[in-house]
Amino acid sequence: MKLPAGKVPQKILQGTVFKFLGARRGDVILGPAVGEDAAIVRAGRNLLALSCDPVSGAVRKIGWVAVHIACNDVATRGVRPQWLSTVILLPEGSTSRLLKEISSQIGKASSQLGIAVVGGHSETTPGILNPLVIGFAAGTVKGEKYVSTGGAKPGAKILMSKAVGLEGTAILASDLRSLVAERIGLEAAAKAEGFYREISVVEEALAAFKAGGVQAMHDPT
Repeated sequence: MKLPAGKVPQKILQGTVFKFLGARRGDVILGPAVGEDAAIVRAGRNLLALSCDPVSGAVRKIGWVAVHIACNDVATRGVRPQWLSTVILLPEGSTSRLLKEISSQIGKASSQLGIAVVGGHSETTPGILNPLVIGFAAGTVKGEKYVSTGGAKPGAKILMSKAVGLEGTAILASDLRSLVAERIGLEAAAKAEGFYREISVVEEALAAFKAGGVQAMHDPT
């Protein structure tokens, strides 16, 4: 069966990927499941929230986006992200200037969130057309309390921070800058591109978790 572009369909994910999850370990508290973007595992006396996420469709701000989408997944567990590793894959013919730009974006976004970049891998990869960046984020669960995506119950209220479509709008406005400006005007296009600054939900997620009563959380990225 030929797979469509984008995320693997849920039925195939459950029937194929979820069948091959390695050894069963007692220290895995929350493992792979549909909609669950961050695992919870026990490491000694602590619980850790772990998440990884790729970015393939945001060329100009790919490093910035990679940090935030990985950290959003950890934060929506009610956990502050603390550490980040990244994999940077560049097409053949890429320059050191491009690598520096992506790394600079990763460093700036991580600094703003108070996160340390603790490792990663960078290479020029044959066969790809655009840069790919994969972020792996982790954070310590305080008091062994966290929230899952699947915890929502009937009758619960749904709250959303900011606005719908911020990430996608920002990516389109940045990567297709001239076309977007032609269609909606320079001022609106510049405003749309500025939505990059709004894609993090780390502080909102942590505030909601601290307030209590939250049954489930999920980020829009």
